[in-house]
Amino acid sequence: MVTRAVDELVARLADFEEGSWEILLVQNGSTDNTPRLVDELAATHPGVRTLHLPAPDYGAALRTGIFQARGDFVIGDEIDLGDVEFYRRALEILEAGGTDLVIGSKALPGSEDRRPLVRKFATRSINLLLRWILGFEGSDTHGLKAFRRTSLLPVATACRVTGDLFASELVIRAQRERIVIQEIPIHLHEKRPPAINLIRRIPKVVRSLWTLRKVLGPPPRR
Repeated sequence: MVTRAVDELVARLADFEEGSWEILLVQNGSTDNTPRLVDELAATHPGVRTLHLPAPDYGAALRTGIFQARGDFVIGDEIDLGDVEFYRRALEILEAGGTDLVIGSKALPGSEDRRPLVRKFATRSINLLLRWILGFEGSDTHGLKAFRRTSLLPVATACRVTGDLFASELVIRAQRERIVIQEIPIHLHEKRPPAINLIRRIPKVVRSLWTLRKVLGPPPRR
């Protein structure tokens, strides 16, 4: 799966200026042959780099990618998506100036979310809790993001939680720091079923949510 997905992504990125991009694969705690495969991909494609983390942790992987990226603009994506159309639209917004973070929202009007209903419900539920507990303003904190690295690096450095809610902390901290954010609709179609059991994640996400409340404090008064 990972080999085909990266090969396809490299082929689609050929339309961009040569040398203007890199793919940074952050492998975190895979127990199959993924570590070997991503290293082979990095050896095959000059624009691909690989980093290895010892434990499965979405937040740690995203945080590491932000710190290790070398470009002016960083796009956080998952290998199951590879939405190059989002890349184009987001980069146009960032290059035009005035915006530092573009979020590909699954919940905006005009979006198409083709995930199972239970995953859609989970996304809506988490967003409601983030609004209620932390004063989140927006429609989505997870998924596709593109940003100006220099603007978001201090925000990422300040983040304290890892796991599933690192992305939420990143977005909410950016809002509180008055980083200019723009959401755009996306068409979400995962190339394979998720590897993580959603029901098993719920207790961990709830604990992380309350930890995030302690870390960030109450919503600021307007």
